[in-house]
Amino acid sequence: MMTVTAALPAFFSTDLFVPRYRETGSGRWRMTMAPLSTSIGYWGTPYMVADLVGLLRENGRGGWETWMSLAPMELESQEVGCRHARGHTVIMGLGMGWAAANTALNPNVTAVTVVERDPDVLALHRELDIWSQLPPGAAAKLRIVEGDAYGFVPDQPVDLLMPDIWLPFENEGRLEEVRRMQQNCRADTIYFWGQELVLARMARAAGRALDEEGLAATVAESGLPLLGPGIPGYAARAWAAFTSREARGLGLAPR
Repeated sequence: MMTVTAALPAFFSTDLFVPRYRETGSGRWRMTMAPLSTSIGYWGTPYMVADLVGLLRENGRGGWETWMSLAPMELESQEVGCRHARGHTVIMGLGMGWAAANTALNPNVTAVTVVERDPDVLALHRELDIWSQLPPGAAAKLRIVEGDAYGFVPDQPVDLLMPDIWLPFENEGRLEEVRRMQQNCRADTIYFWGQELVLARMARAAGRALDEEGLAATVAESGLPLLGPGIPGYAARAWAAFTSREARGLGLAPR
């Protein structure tokens, strides 16, 4: 009798910077670690993950919910913005600080402003001090502002706006929420968390293929200067992100 053993997924790795964290907490937030887990990446590839770090928030019902983690799904869903950031980049939402750190490490970036409204998250980062793990030149680019994403008005022109303030990857009304931020920021370019899923749904609703032409038309329909068109292979990756979640029955979350 022949036994067939399924191959395990490969371990996830990235060339981007991954800070060192430790288990700690502040107010409604705490940092946890899992020694080994499996995860499906944003672009649809399954992985094994070692020493997965997660940021949990108390849900008000005696339990905890994962707000962010360093799972492949999270890192891959932000890497386009980090890799293509330039000039003065404004990031809405501090989270675990991973996107802010990698944006600051980008040589095309001159300044990074991070807007975070939760004082407990800010206190958590003062304790963790992950910016000390960056080269001095990159750390010097970072400025953390306590404020609301919808009310923040920058004091200098913004080259890239990167909003990441939501718990679900996509929800009703996200484009309108990004437009509210853009009214104040007037950024040259925008890359918001989960935008591939939003664009894919828009393209499907309009009967477009999510090829380069369909992507450009869908971005134009959004009325926002979104990052994506012109990046080689981006349209195919956006479609892969959408179909991967759709195949697993992960539908649109309510607002």
